[in-house]
Amino acid sequence: MEIRLSIITVNYNGLNDTCALIDTIPFNDDLEVIVVDNASKKDEASIIENRYPGVKVIRSKENLGFAGGNNSGIKAARGKYLFFINNDTIFSPQPSAIRPQTSDLSHLINRLESSPKIGIVCPKIRFAWDNNPIQFAGYTPLSRVTMRNRSIGYGEEDRGQYDTAHPTPYAHGAAMMVKREAIEKVGLMPEYYFLYYEELDWSMMFKRAGYDIWYEPACTIYHKESQSTGQESPLKAYYLTRNRLLFAKRNIQGIQKYITYCYLIGIVAVRDIMKHATKGNPTLLRATYKGIRDFLVQPEGTPLQSEAT
Repeated sequence: MEIRLSIITVNYNGLNDTCALIDTIPFNDDLEVIVVDNASKKDEASIIENRYPGVKVIRSKENLGFAGGNNSGIKAARGKYLFFINNDTIFSPQPSAIRPQTSDLSHLINRLESSPKIGIVCPKIRFAWDNNPIQFAGYTPLSRVTMRNRSIGYGEEDRGQYDTAHPTPYAHGAAMMVKREAIEKVGLMPEYYFLYYEELDWSMMFKRAGYDIWYEPACTIYHKESQSTGQESPLKAYYLTRNRLLFAKRNIQGIQKYITYCYLIGIVAVRDIMKHATKGNPTLLRATYKGIRDFLVQPEGTPLQSEAT
């Protein structure tokens, strides 16, 4: 049977979240679900495989990171369209949700099919807690100095103010649907990052290849956010520090790149190190310092996860 859509999610020590996601997926005959287990400490792959016989489970012997895990899913997928979704998301809104909305993925497919120039489309993303405030309704462009941007609608109550589809400069890695033919032209997700910034870099690759990226609010996904790394952790501090610099290296040209380096190292990193020192948090301090060091020593490399601490 022809598979129209492949749903791909990466699991890393997140069995409960992954199962909660699978339980809300609207299965049908032209859809396949692929779970890539990124070398979880326990054999969570076997548990998922036994609990959900219809799900294709790939067990990686090592943690390949966000991009590497998703790339394993891409290689195994058969669908014309590939929907990448974080394992800490669900398709169903909370009972307390204000204006609960559909998670019908056909709306994303329709948007992709509306133009050959559209390579990626993202749904509206709302948080999976309280009254489900908005997390993502498109992005603003990144500043070429600070490397910061804004998620449109972040934290706002959903009153329908972002219910119009529009182009967005970057895809959101928590939920994005991509044409297979576009991936074949652009290439796989860049694996230099391991964690954070992969989808932004991939978005830049799509843009350079001539594709547009869209936000489509007719479909909504609900996100718990940061269940696998924690809101404030050495892993997060390390990769955000390192990968901001790496993203600038790969996507900014000329003197502007070095202005960005100076800002990120001389202002942002120094500020973060002083903050961690003041709060007496040497683990986060070391993680921030190592993020800078590893970028300077090996700017195109992919360090092991253990190097974050």
